[in-house]
Amino acid sequence: MTVNRDKPGKWKADIARSVDMYNDWFMKFAPKAFRETRIQTTRDVEEALRSTGNLTNIAPSTMRTHPEILPTLRMATCPPLAVDRLIGLASVSTNLVKCMELKKKLPAQMSTKEADAELARIAAIIVKMADPDIFVWLSRKSEPATDTEIHRAATIVADRLCGAVANPIIRNAQEKRQLAAIKTWLESRGYKQLSAGDGAKFDAMPPDTFSFRMNVSITLEGGVKSVNIPIDAVINPKTAKPRTFPLFIEAKSAGDFTNTNKRRKEEAMKMAQLRSTYGKKVQFNLFLCGYFDSGYLGYEAAEGIDWVWEHRIDDLAKFGI
Repeated sequence: MTVNRDKPGKWKADIARSVDMYNDWFMKFAPKAFRETRIQTTRDVEEALRSTGNLTNIAPSTMRTHPEILPTLRMATCPPLAVDRLIGLASVSTNLVKCMELKKKLPAQMSTKEADAELARIAAIIVKMADPDIFVWLSRKSEPATDTEIHRAATIVADRLCGAVANPIIRNAQEKRQLAAIKTWLESRGYKQLSAGDGAKFDAMPPDTFSFRMNVSITLEGGVKSVNIPIDAVINPKTAKPRTFPLFIEAKSAGDFTNTNKRRKEEAMKMAQLRSTYGKKVQFNLFLCGYFDSGYLGYEAAEGIDWVWEHRIDDLAKFGI
């Protein structure tokens, strides 16, 4: 049964209402979400500064023990350094820097000697380019930094870090809110949430249950390699029969029309992977809030993907849940 993808006559009005709903949320809650992240990031920056003697002792051993400080060090320079720029300036391994940035650890295959040699080159770049207008104590040399100076510097660096990832911060906050809305709707109808500790797999969920961010194994092209892909919401209806698939739902939000059209292939690819692995009975749908125009909706509809607008959340019932 289709819910919205076969009703293009309603799309324009729904788009307008969805944009209004997103903008209303953004004005009320996005600043709070950003501030909370900035407060925590400031604490993390202060800790990174402490571990490096407030940038007076950036030792390879410290970076090896605390690889998570690298983003802070990049944002401590004038101008702030992008990942690729740091790699080029320090002439270091791309794998080393990206492991530190993304995985918060050093590459497993890199020896301590190799790592320290490259970390020393990174440290030299940071020391040479440290922003003197932020870290005012560095030019004094004989006088240590005061608590006020350290906090002020940490706040500035935290602003730089948060500014670089502002969109993901807002998107993550919006996704949490969307999943909370789905949870409230389901529980009001007698559904029970399964936690990660329950160990339930998507194809063995009892009826009347749901789970968030559940991993589903899919087989890649060629059928040789399997990987797990996360699904935002997995719901097994009350009327589910044995060996039937639950409903898969992706929570999607967007603050502008441009990004949605860049990302629209992601959902189509996930749908194709799920159906290639489990067959055409897979139900994969979207939960939308924000800027999703007719071009985006038409693309997803053509791929067989349906959706529910958050401003009309009761449409979830039309999927049989």
